[in-house]
Amino acid sequence: MPTAQSHKASGDRMVDTIMTHEPVIRLGIFTGVLVAMALWEIVAPRRTQRYRRWQRWPHNLMIVALDTLAVRLLFPLAAVGAALVATERGWGVFNELSAPEWLAVGASFVALDVVIYFQHRLFHAVPWLWRLHRMHHADLEFDVTTGLRFHSLEILLSIGIKLAAVVVLGAPALAVLIFEVVLNATSMFNHGNVRLPGWLDRRLRLFVVTPEMHRVHHSIVRRETDSNFGFNLPWWDRLFYTYRDQPAAGHLGMTLGIEDFREARDLRLDRMLLQPFLSGPSDVKRTSS
Repeated sequence: MPTAQSHKASGDRMVDTIMTHEPVIRLGIFTGVLVAMALWEIVAPRRTQRYRRWQRWPHNLMIVALDTLAVRLLFPLAAVGAALVATERGWGVFNELSAPEWLAVGASFVALDVVIYFQHRLFHAVPWLWRLHRMHHADLEFDVTTGLRFHSLEILLSIGIKLAAVVVLGAPALAVLIFEVVLNATSMFNHGNVRLPGWLDRRLRLFVVTPEMHRVHHSIVRRETDSNFGFNLPWWDRLFYTYRDQPAAGHLGMTLGIEDFREARDLRLDRMLLQPFLSGPSDVKRTSS
């Protein structure tokens, strides 16, 4: 008969196998979700797009490559590595409490998600952080690649915040890997230009941020931009009163993006990288409000 020790040893081997194949798991899920969402957008698009994929996708995907390179160079261990170090040295809440693995994994996932929610709000509230984050909002269309389009400086700051959260929590490496893979996948999903039946969207958004929910956040109207901050779990917006059900102009009538960058040239990689250093009318409004 299997013993508790044999079950634990089997579980440890499974975790070790997952961690050993981490790069393959990340790349495989990333590629699979990206391709699936791209096909879904072709078969059942939600909005007609003015700008073609060839105008946007190469630049949005190149920023992903730059972000990945920057993270690998400056944070070679990244969040999973920080979790392994914290576990080895007994740092963090869950290591101090000697919590069961299943509890530490589940609680860490939820805790990391709420950290990302408040980080997102912070990047909207602080003017100089908004200058970094607005590149994500300046996309003139909304599709799966918008969910990957973040300025490299924002990504590096985000990694720093995540590393601190992982160490403070004492999050298991498995929890961190699951969280990062799921967050990446849901970011592509909830930025998808895809059509969902209304009944399905209403049920899904009880458990995950849907495209209909997150598209409101990309409205040019600031009160809508400053709502629906969740990327993965949808609960925090309702709990902290930042939830908005629908855009005032409707999903087909709403204008996407921000005021300051409305030209096709602003979709280019070089222009995206320069955006934090350029000023516009919306910066004055955010600073004065």
